[in-house]
Amino acid sequence: MTAAPTSPDGPQTRPQTRRDWLLSDAPQTRRQARLGAIYQGWLTFRANKLAMLGLVILVLLIGMAILAPWIAPQSPYAQNLADRLQPPSAAHWLGTDALGRDILSRLIHGSRITLFIVGTVALIAPIIGLFIGTVAGFAGGWVDQVLMRITDIFLAFPKLILALAFVAALGPSIGNAVLALALTAWPPYARLARAETLTIRNADFIAAARLQGAGRLRLLIGHIWPLCVSSLIVRVALDMAGIILSAAGLGFLGLGAQPPLPEWGAMISDGRAYILDFWWVAAMPGLAIFTVSMAFNLLGDGLRDVLDPKGDKS
Repeated sequence: MTAAPTSPDGPQTRPQTRRDWLLSDAPQTRRQARLGAIYQGWLTFRANKLAMLGLVILVLLIGMAILAPWIAPQSPYAQNLADRLQPPSAAHWLGTDALGRDILSRLIHGSRITLFIVGTVALIAPIIGLFIGTVAGFAGGWVDQVLMRITDIFLAFPKLILALAFVAALGPSIGNAVLALALTAWPPYARLARAETLTIRNADFIAAARLQGAGRLRLLIGHIWPLCVSSLIVRVALDMAGIILSAAGLGFLGLGAQPPLPEWGAMISDGRAYILDFWWVAAMPGLAIFTVSMAFNLLGDGLRDVLDPKGDKS
């Protein structure tokens, strides 16, 4: 073991790297502490190989959706009846459907619809649930009772059945499908936010902020909401697969995206009449739904390990 190099002023110390700065046990500034926590979370997430696989799949999906007009080999709407129901080949990697449209091109463009539905629902539903749940838990009393009974009413119905009722009343379209899914997806987030709020509303730092003159709105937004966000992020990531399946279910029943839009659930519906003889028409979009749903589940498990300190990380 060699000794550290010395100088006339004493032994030389190794210069601090950026990694050392991020992993310091005694951060000097709030910025260093925040960046260090993010970096440590990334190290924990990166150690989970399955979570990284899910992240890679989703990054590829996002890239595919952004570059869809350039990477799709053909137009998703171009019909060629002479090539209808062709099996996978060099000309059509995933085959063609009953109208001769290239299935790979339709899947690539359909990823945009899937990401739009999932992203919009994942943005609207948690915000509604966060607001209702934290207000109910922080206010208590009759406000809590009224808001939670409304939540129980929504939870009493199966999510997909309730979404079907909303879409049937509003009319079939992508926008109405998104609205219906958002209106049926918020109750679990409200329950989770209320439970988190009940555990921290009587904490010492809340009492100290109240003594300093902080009002209810400031306490809610500045102190309670930030502590509830991490749990909601984990729940959203784990619920993404269910949102995709619900959106595909609406499309399968003709209540989501309307023809000729290449929505994956509608593509499965179009191929069910040929599933025995031309299996690829329905199997390819079904495989796409399975892959993306699995990726979101793997990502959610990784985020749970990072963001939920009380979770089981074994």
